[in-house]
Amino acid sequence: MRIGFIGLGIMGTPMSLNLLKAGHSLTVYNRTRAKCKPLQDAGAKIAGNPAQVAASTDVIITMVTDTPDVEQVLFGPEGVAKAICPGKTVIDMSTISPDKTEKFASRIAGLGAEMLDAPVSGGQKGAVEGTLTIMVGGRKEVFNRCMPIFRALGKNIFYVGPHGYGQRMKLVNQVICGLNILAVVEGLRFAKAAGLDMKTTLDVVSTGAAASWMLSNLGRAILADDFSPGFRIALQCKDLRLARESMLRLGMRAPGTELTHSLFEEAVRKGLGDLGTQGLIKLFEAG
Repeated sequence: MRIGFIGLGIMGTPMSLNLLKAGHSLTVYNRTRAKCKPLQDAGAKIAGNPAQVAASTDVIITMVTDTPDVEQVLFGPEGVAKAICPGKTVIDMSTISPDKTEKFASRIAGLGAEMLDAPVSGGQKGAVEGTLTIMVGGRKEVFNRCMPIFRALGKNIFYVGPHGYGQRMKLVNQVICGLNILAVVEGLRFAKAAGLDMKTTLDVVSTGAAASWMLSNLGRAILADDFSPGFRIALQCKDLRLARESMLRLGMRAPGTELTHSLFEEAVRKGLGDLGTQGLIKLFEAG
């Protein structure tokens, strides 16, 4: 299959490499051209802009930071929309606004093409290992047609509903992740202040009712003083903002999300945005 990939960050690069390993023809684009080099070395073609990607491929995947970035890539002066035509499909694997996603899908449909929203969970490790969880919104027939692509990228692949529902599911995931990270950070701070042995604490709590992926993975990273980003604080902050906006539109109270978002916002303001989400603990270490 001829696939285009736009956005070669810590997720996009390993995802693109997995598509090549699965035997797909790949054309890539990134604003910082140097980031294309590992893909070029692995056999991918390099495009000069998103429109060139769309012109030379059948399925165009976008993996960029936020809603305005997706809009620019799709509908900007050199965007995908300039070259897309019937028979082509856009798969947005970024995490962005569900409402905007619905509008983007409508605009793409107006050009005769298809769109899926397919955000992912699993961080850089999942991207490298091809074990991402992928939650897909859009037309079911298009989802089925794109299954070989999803299988090259992930292990747990779910069709969750029409356009925008992939993004809504991802925001549910991010709310639970964000609150869980806060719980891990606060629990470990409490253990340290109480004089408990930190490794023993982690071993004990990880086998009880408080066990979680976040505790086992991010808790151990904190104890190892490892704050490298599998997923950056700045991105978690953005995702919680999107979740809060969606919750407000639904008229629901969300005190946990509001608190956690405010703490991630503070961490970004204090220069911690590029750390892994476990780096939230440094917000409190700084006083």
